[in-house]
Amino acid sequence: MKQWGRWSFVVLLIILVSCSSEKEVNTQPDTRVLKILALGDSYTKGESVCSTCNFPTQLRDSINVRRGNGLSEVQIIAQTGWTTPQLKNAINQTNPPNTFDLVTLLIGVNNQYQNMPFSFYENDFPELVQKAIEKAGGDRNKVVVLSIPDYAFTPFGNGNTSISAALQTYNQFASDYCASQQVSFVYITDITQLGLQQPALVAQDGLHPSTLAYTRFVERLLPVVLPKLGL
Repeated sequence: MKQWGRWSFVVLLIILVSCSSEKEVNTQPDTRVLKILALGDSYTKGESVCSTCNFPTQLRDSINVRRGNGLSEVQIIAQTGWTTPQLKNAINQTNPPNTFDLVTLLIGVNNQYQNMPFSFYENDFPELVQKAIEKAGGDRNKVVVLSIPDYAFTPFGNGNTSISAALQTYNQFASDYCASQQVSFVYITDITQLGLQQPALVAQDGLHPSTLAYTRFVERLLPVVLPKLGL
């Protein structure tokens, strides 16, 4: 019994040392530099909010907080008023590398606002999704498409139901295409549809989302994005 007791102690000691070593390995700081590419228009640029208040920058900051040590960087290719053809041209001209850890895409509102034929979106949106996949190194799991906000629920839109109906057509097409391509589609339109009830969700220009609205976008995005980044 005494000999068995000594062996039991040795086995227990080996297990404790092994667990301690494994714990040390698992707690190494995550020092990767994660690169995010955000493609879009005014809703991605963050019209009428501060330069760090748009949703891509808030998303980067939220990721950095959760990582603790590693650095995340964001590149934004987006301008107010851009339609799908303009975004396509901007991506080709900028020609970012195909090495991003995450790519977001939010586009289409200006096609609707400028009364462009819907066929432009039907042709361009799939091309933009494929371009986003290309920029994510060919990994469609690293791409997230956001639905188009509903500006009918702003002082500018004044509750115009025809705006909502038109944008629903755009969002349904985008959702269906993303499903067919196994690309994540995050619906944030409902957040913006509270704009008339909750004025704090609308920026001072009476048209675009506020910093608070973008924070809500990020809250919706994080459960989808974090697993894609291994976090």
